[in-house]
Amino acid sequence: WPRLQAMEALTWDAFPWPVFKKPDTPEDLTTSAISAYVLSPHHPSDAQKAPKDRIKDHIKRWHPDRFETKLLRKVREDERERVKEGAGLVARNLNELLTQ
Repeated sequence: WPRLQAMEALTWDAFPWPVFKKPDTPEDLTTSAISAYVLSPHHPSDAQKAPKDRIKDHIKRWHPDRFETKLLRKVREDERERVKEGAGLVARNLNELLTQ
């Protein structure tokens, strides 16, 4: 995430999508794939956090207001819509996980 802030031009592949298998399309960003990644016991930086706290940390990164103002404007024009759709799906799926 810190590296993204320093980059001038971003693409779909620049983002650390919260899934184990690199997504090709927004449709790959499913609730189950995101859940498996975010709640994995093998994620070293999150191992001590409660599941809801892990989800909340990811929500902060992917929240549309924050994402669109800080990162989306840096995405190449030809990929902007796909990245916006993917980030929106991630945010919605994380919110769904939080309510479960």
